[in-house]
Amino acid sequence: MRKLIIQVPCFNEELTLGCTLSALPRIVDGVDLVEWLIIDDGSTDRTVEVALQYGADHVVRLSRNKGLAHAFMAGLDASLKAGADIIVNTDADNQYCADDIPKLIGPILAGKAEIVVGARPINDIEHFSYLKKLLQKLGSYVVRVTSQTSIPDATSGFRAFSREAAMKMNVFNQYTYTLETIIQAGQKNMTIVSVPIRVNGYLRPSRLVKSIPSYVRKSIFTIVRIFIVYKPFRFFMATGAFIFMLGFLLGARYLFFYFTGSGKGHIHSLILTGILLGIGFQTMLVSFLADLFSVNRRLLEDIQFRLRKVDK
Repeated sequence: MRKLIIQVPCFNEELTLGCTLSALPRIVDGVDLVEWLIIDDGSTDRTVEVALQYGADHVVRLSRNKGLAHAFMAGLDASLKAGADIIVNTDADNQYCADDIPKLIGPILAGKAEIVVGARPINDIEHFSYLKKLLQKLGSYVVRVTSQTSIPDATSGFRAFSREAAMKMNVFNQYTYTLETIIQAGQKNMTIVSVPIRVNGYLRPSRLVKSIPSYVRKSIFTIVRIFIVYKPFRFFMATGAFIFMLGFLLGARYLFFYFTGSGKGHIHSLILTGILLGIGFQTMLVSFLADLFSVNRRLLEDIQFRLRKVDK
């Protein structure tokens, strides 16, 4: 029997959760059983009561607000323990059209994908400002390059996971899971595809995008941090080589002045050259150490995956 679990991370969603749950399906072609799982991320309102009132099958309660990424991973873990073969993640603000869930899980049922991301019609969303639309596209482009995938809407929270893909997921970032899971899928050679989906009307402001500068800053930090985690050798080697090259060019400049008889006034350039060459060389050495740590992390993740398969 094939089971689909639809998980909904929630933090103080009393006013919107009922609308979201009332739209979720109980029957989906290709699966035998559909269950709903609510992750209560430390809500202080009636979120849990509303979830139970509308028929949620599972409720995971976090002792305090730990953030969207932690709630997402808690949901995946609980869904796996509940026997899910496919897991769909959606937002509690009813942003995504639940009628598109069959389309979302279609590639997984057909064996063509392990992860499916719903691509919103960004240009047609009226409450998105021009700047936000531009940032969404720019962020998705950076994620595509970093992950070597072709996902057009990297920040979409409407996505489906096969059981095996969910077992391989590990989210380190505390801000959001959306970018990291795509980059992680690309690095782990998981098949990830995108399907166009519809969106519903605007119910409330985004909890993640409190301001455009804050969103840009956190997104950039998230992408850089993920790149360091998953491509440490390339990151530190490129950084070290750049610094070393600056020192080399500055040293060449000093030698030019020295051999033309005017090096006495540029002794500070020689000192800076030594500093840059030293820092660059040390950073390049760090790249080898970071690569060893990366190999160890991959081995640990493989062990974790095998343990999850045995336990669940």
